[in-house]
Parts: sequence; structure tokens; C-alpha cells
Amino acid sequence: MARRALKLASWTSVALAASGICLYSNKYLDPNDFGAVRVGRAVATTAVISYDYLTSLRSVPYGSEEYLQLRSKIHDLFLSFDDTPLGAASLAQVHKAVLRDGRTVAVKVQHPKVQAQSSKDILLMEVLVLAVKQLFPEFEFMWLVDEAKKNLPLELDFLNEGRNAEKVAQMLKHFDFLKVPHIYWELSTKRVLLMEFVDGGQVNDRHYMERNKIDVNEISRHLGRMYSEMIFVNGFVHCDPHPGNVLVRKRPDTGKVEIVLLDHGLYQVLTEEFRLDYCRLWQSLIWTNMQSVRKYSQRLGAGDLYPLFACMLTARSWDSVNKGIGQTPVTTTEDSEIRNHAANYLPQISQLLNRVPRQMLLIFKTNDLLRGIEAALGTRASASSFLNMSRCCIKALAAHKKQKTCSLFRRARISLREAVSLWKINLQELVLHLKGLRLTGWVWALLCWLLPASH
Repeated sequence: MARRALKLASWTSVALAASGICLYSNKYLDPNDFGAVRVGRAVATTAVISYDYLTSLRSVPYGSEEYLQLRSKIHDLFLSFDDTPLGAASLAQVHKAVLRDGRTVAVKVQHPKVQAQSSKDILLMEVLVLAVKQLFPEFEFMWLVDEAKKNLPLELDFLNEGRNAEKVAQMLKHFDFLKVPHIYWELSTKRVLLMEFVDGGQVNDRHYMERNKIDVNEISRHLGRMYSEMIFVNGFVHCDPHPGNVLVRKRPDTGKVEIVLLDHGLYQVLTEEFRLDYCRLWQSLIWTNMQSVRKYSQRLGAGDLYPLFACMLTARSWDSVNKGIGQTPVTTTEDSEIRNHAANYLPQISQLLNRVPRQMLLIFKTNDLLRGIEAALGTRASASSFLNMSRCCIKALAAHKKQKTCSLFRRARISLREAVSLWKINLQELVLHLKGLRLTGWVWALLCWLLPASH
């Protein structure tokens, strides 16, 4: 117990320290470094990783007669089962196997002691965070405990993960570039999840993409479209897009580029009020409407810290936010400025994270993981990606307005305005593309005349 307490104390210290230096070391504010999910996973890590299919191999000594008898049960279900895991994390590990009918599957097996230890570890984390609060009253980190209490039980239920996978696959079925592995329910339990085996390279592996002739810009655009749809349109957000959970490949049958989304244990369900305010805030940020930026930041709990809130959301300086995040490219100087000043705002960051709605915490994490992928691929958010976000915001707000009226005439007007707004975005995207091709001046002037300024 003393060892576990010491280990948890060290992780809590790391969490607190990371909140001050994360921008300095990683270029972006990463709530994941001190977020409840990372801490929850860390404290749930067990020292022993053993085989555990359908809970039958728990606490059985490796190589014993009982182990061999139980191991034979796996061979009743599988033609082959790889003992060496494809990947292991704090909560589970994944094995490759072949069913008796020849289908290749991935078997996600929960570590045996996680369920029993999770409640004790959360309690211990709560005690340690309260102790830190006594030493540093200005730092508010009780939200770490609240988020761990809410999210860890969901991540430990693999049936919930399977349901999330099917839900997001249905929601985004119109994206032909997205692959969500099929779930085999007949062989799944709360502690074991069987799914279709899908191979591919990690989304941040540029060398893999170069070898397989996959365009990194295309992958970045697909990711942006997919997550914009999740956040702004559906309000159902996959909150763990680290590179191990997002694979890329070319489909064996068609050769088309595909994104494979794995690990659906942690999703954030956004309330309609939050989702719509978040839409309006991003619209304001994209079109540099600073009065609305202040209004919707404050509606989302930022209060007088709305400039810091905007910077955290966009990973840009306040000067760039004022000039327009889609108009001013990211510079090395700006990145350095953000890193160097991050630690100075630690108390304000702590205060802000304690103020905002809980659903915003996982949104912060998701945004930062996506920015990390963009940084690895060298495809930092461009004007085109912001226009894709704006499309989703327009669709979401129009759908909300149409739901609120019974008038066919008013619905038609809303649909017309939506179509015009989307047409303007399409035209502006064309302008950006043609500008990149350096068209002659008269064509550029014509396009600028056709497209009025949007604010």
C-alpha cells in the first residue's frame, strides 16, 4: 500500500507540474498531461499483466497445471491465439487471434486487478489532491477526482466501448474514409472485447505513409472533417485520438486511403446548449468577431479569463486570435512565445479549468491530441481546415433553428441561408486554392469581387 501511495503521489505531482510546463515542453496546452483520464489510468496500472480471457485465467500461476487446463479453453474458442500482445496499456492489452471459422480478430483483455483496485486508487487520489490543495490553495484540481470517478467506470466496461463503436460508425457512415472495426458481441463481455482485426500504420507515422504513398495532407483533412462532425454536429466525441488509437491504411480491395478509429471506451456527450455555444464560439474565432468571442467564452464559463480561454482552444497567441486565426500563419516566434509564457499563467489556467463545464475538459484533451498529430505530420491547422469547421458549425446551427420552427416558409428561408453560407465557404476555399496557384491578378480580383467579406 505504501508503494502504491508513493507511486500515486509521484503521478499527482507530475500532473500538477505538467499543468505549468506543458506548453513549454510540448508547444501546446495539453490538459491530457494533467487530466483525469491520464491520472486515472496511471493510478489504475497494475504491476502484473497476465492472461485473462473471460476472467478464467485470473490469479493462476503461469505454467501450472491449472494454467494449462484453463489455457485449453482458449483453444476451444480460437484456432490460434497470440500470447504476445499487439499493444498494452494501463487498463488492458490486445491480442491477435483467429476464430475457428477463420476470421482474424483482435481480443482486448482487461488486466485482472484493475476492477478491484480502481475504487481504492480513486479514493487515494482524492486524499492526495486534497492534501495538495491544503499546501497550494490557489490551485483547484478537485475536478481531476470528479472526472476520474465519472470516466474510469465507463472505460472499464468493454460492452459500453462496443456500443460506442457502433454508435459512431452509424453516425459517420457517410464518410467512406472511416473504418470502425466490427464488434463480435457473442464473444464479448465487460472485461473482454472481440472485434474485427484491422492493420495499419499509426496516424503520426510519416515514414509509413511515405512508403505506402499516403498523402499526409489528405489524412489531416479527413481527421479534421471527422472530428468537426463529431463535435459540432453530433455532440458525440471520441476523446482519445492518440496515435495508437488512430491508424491509417490503404484498403486491400480498393486501394483508397482509410482512417481506422480504435478504442471507443471514452466518449464525451455534449449537451445541446454547450454544443451550440461552442459552435458559435468557433464561428466567432474563425471570422474574428471579438465581441462574440467574449460573449460565448463567458457563456462557457470563462468569465474575465476569456482571452486565455480563446488561446487555449486555438493554441494561438491572443494577438493572432485578434488578427484572425485563419489569416495569420503560425510562426516559430509565436510558438516560442506561447511556450515561454505558459508557466506564468499557471494559476489562471488552474482557475479556468475549474470554472468551465466538465465536458470542456475532454474537448481540450481531444483538441490537443489532434494538434499533436498535425504537428507530427507537419500539417498545422490551415485556413482550409478552419473552413471545414465552419461548414459543420453552419450545418449544426441551421439544423437547430429548423427544429425550433414549425413554419415551412421559415424552414425554407433557413435552408436557403444555409446553402448560401456554404456556397460562400466553398468559393472562399476555391479562392485560397487558386491563390496558392498564383493566378494572374485579374482572376484574383474577380474572385474577390464575387466573395464579400464574411464577418
